[in-house]
Amino acid sequence: MTLRSALTAAALAAGLATAAHAQQPPLKIGLMLPATGTYAALGDAIEKGFRLYVDEQGGKLGGRSLQYFKVDDESDPSKATDNVNKLIKRDQVDVIVGTVHSGVALAMARAAKQSGTLLIVPNAGADAITGAGCAPNIFRSSFSNWQPGYSTGVVAAQKGYKRAMTITWNYAAGTETVKGFAEAFEKGGGKVVKDLLLPFPNVEFQALLTEIAAQKPDVVFAFFAGGGAVKFVKDYAAAGLRKTVPLMGSGFLTDGTLQAQGEAAQGLITTLHYGDDLNTPRNNAFRNHYAVAYKANPDVYAVQGYDAAQMLGAGLAAVKGDMNRRDALYAAIAKARIDSPRGAFTLSPQHNPTQDFYLREVKGEYNVVTGVAVKALPDPGRGCTM
Repeated sequence: MTLRSALTAAALAAGLATAAHAQQPPLKIGLMLPATGTYAALGDAIEKGFRLYVDEQGGKLGGRSLQYFKVDDESDPSKATDNVNKLIKRDQVDVIVGTVHSGVALAMARAAKQSGTLLIVPNAGADAITGAGCAPNIFRSSFSNWQPGYSTGVVAAQKGYKRAMTITWNYAAGTETVKGFAEAFEKGGGKVVKDLLLPFPNVEFQALLTEIAAQKPDVVFAFFAGGGAVKFVKDYAAAGLRKTVPLMGSGFLTDGTLQAQGEAAQGLITTLHYGDDLNTPRNNAFRNHYAVAYKANPDVYAVQGYDAAQMLGAGLAAVKGDMNRRDALYAAIAKARIDSPRGAFTLSPQHNPTQDFYLREVKGEYNVVTGVAVKALPDPGRGCTM
């Protein structure tokens, strides 16, 4: 073969490779999020955040356009396996993004682990997802339930409170968040004297508020989110407890809920991995883009959806959009440094964000950051053998 013919053959091969790359079909993204019920607004914000990052990249990740398949998970664990299998088996998606409810997410994680489908969890904090149920193809862009509970427990102990009561729904997100709070609070010298539980999504709080009033603890720690958080904060204030027993919570108590909570939320102290007023170029740009795109202010749920897309984008960029290179894809996501509106974060060996947790106080319709509760807090990932 002459030099000229060799060069021609090489150019042809390169051209064919480029054409093949350009002709890759759209990447199938399965969005399994709540579209109805208590958590509907949270699912909507997650999806908007995800799509915003994709739009900022010109509608492609790793050179691949995206095709979306959506399932309303209804925040119902009993329907979770059937719903996720619609995406895996019927739609044959390449990636699943979901969900909010921890009980639903646990079923999704089991299905993803069995099928080998890439799963990115943009909210549900069930500890087992990046603990005992961890897997190379499962990642989280949000938090573990333990993290915001633990960081709030640190702050409560620092404030000198000695006797605490906790209140939450009786499901994974609630009970695991409360355990995180108790671990830090008791390590700091306090004691949790009673845990109050009610079934999800029950919002009849009166009997439990009466018990709090009778026990007179130094502080109450609460985990609720969405519509349940709105009613709890209003009921707590209406019962007159705000004047006698300080209320603290994981940030979900006041995130995405402040407009509806109104005056009842003013002054509430929470910890979370995001605050509305983080004055950084990255957060300011994100908030501006989101406001322009959706005519609304973003919250932590939008950030987590946005970062789920960032994580996927980091993996796809490393493999040039080739989903067949799964080991390289997962390795790239695992070692990525995500330039998040919340502040840059990396992933723990169990694929959970190692991130700052901010101390926040409700002022008007904003969760105003007043400091850092715990810097670069990793989840312990207990039980993970990956």
